[in-house]
Amino acid sequence: MVDVSLRPCLLVVGLVAAGLTGCGSTESEKDRLTRIEVLAHDGTDEERAVLEQQVAAFNEGHDTVEVALTLVAEGDYNDSLQARIARGDAPDLVEVDGPLLASYVYQEVVVPLDGLLTDAVLGDQLPSLQAQGSIAGHRYAVGTFDSGLGLYADRRALRNADVEWSTSPETAWTDEEFTAALGKLASQDSDGLVLDVKENYGTGEWLTYGFAPLVASAGGDLIDPVTLSPRGHLDGSATKAALDTVSAWAPYIDPNEDDAAFTSRRVALSWVGHWTYRDYAAALGEDLLVLPLPDLGHGSKTGQGSWTWTVTSGDDDHQRAAATFLDFLLSDAEVLRMTEANGAVPGMSSALARSSLYAEDGPLELFADQLRRSCGRDTPDKDCLAVPRPLTPGYAVLSSQFAEAMSVALHGGRTDRALDRAADFVDHDLELNGGFSH
Repeated sequence: MVDVSLRPCLLVVGLVAAGLTGCGSTESEKDRLTRIEVLAHDGTDEERAVLEQQVAAFNEGHDTVEVALTLVAEGDYNDSLQARIARGDAPDLVEVDGPLLASYVYQEVVVPLDGLLTDAVLGDQLPSLQAQGSIAGHRYAVGTFDSGLGLYADRRALRNADVEWSTSPETAWTDEEFTAALGKLASQDSDGLVLDVKENYGTGEWLTYGFAPLVASAGGDLIDPVTLSPRGHLDGSATKAALDTVSAWAPYIDPNEDDAAFTSRRVALSWVGHWTYRDYAAALGEDLLVLPLPDLGHGSKTGQGSWTWTVTSGDDDHQRAAATFLDFLLSDAEVLRMTEANGAVPGMSSALARSSLYAEDGPLELFADQLRRSCGRDTPDKDCLAVPRPLTPGYAVLSSQFAEAMSVALHGGRTDRALDRAADFVDHDLELNGGFSH
């Protein structure tokens, strides 16, 4: 889930099971106890409360494993984890933002989960999470939730502007139809600004998560999946065509500085993810529509990926203990406890079937269907919908450069030059790191 709030504080919470060290404990019981540290990002208030409750419940019910939870502000998280790794002090179980997983695998900091978790558990993950967490034939990460991305629309505004729509990805607006819809909506609007793309989120990961799927929809990608080179990909014709299309939409974009463009009904369309649904539903009620993203020629495509869990390369006892806690978090009850709090897509298929938001006929069923039809690591075709972000240890640099170019497009600037500069920067980083080959 994209969370643009940055919390400056570092919060450390140690949750220890009551009774584990009481007078009833024998020395042999104490010897069998494995204490592990779990490192997680400090998300929303609701997410924090649920995770703390989950740690407490786990400790209450387990005599051989004790979890201590450390929470770090999201904006500082990756740097904090890297600093601990550099000190040789990696926690036993860590959260990793999905697209950054390849970097930790490259550093040999994390271990495969094959054998630590059962095939049944690994197989119940959504296809999108299976794709995100798999590298070189091994599963390195699992998630309790995934993210959904699409277009929210104001039914009343569309009808007033005589704009037709489809809720099916197979019949999503083409780029020409979407541009025409923007024009019609603008003709009925006082300032002509009818599209929210969350510019208020700034230039960061949101722009890659939210708009890289358009590149796949245009038939392109950001890097070569084998050599990791951006040449002919990040600066390729399909990527440039996708960003030129976005640039043509710039005159219709509301800057949304107050983050209320859609809830105040100032705009008719909002390009964003699942995390806004509750506010949008409260504001628009039955007028709220959830639509797929436009089709730029190779099928409508969407984003995927969120925070995942991975086990670090400690000793066997600590790895097994971390897996025990992870197995607890992945139970249907705990997955639903978290996703009912943060509104995300349940990461286990069995839990998803019990979700009032995402199950069949639920208001966000589209997001779940998109994730089930993940393109995986194969070249996207018209049949798949959810596109993982590129698999490379250099993802952070790649994403930042693509986001800069996308920001230029959203403001109507020269996208060809921006993408050429981005490709140069990413290629230089690739060379500096020896192509990320050991």
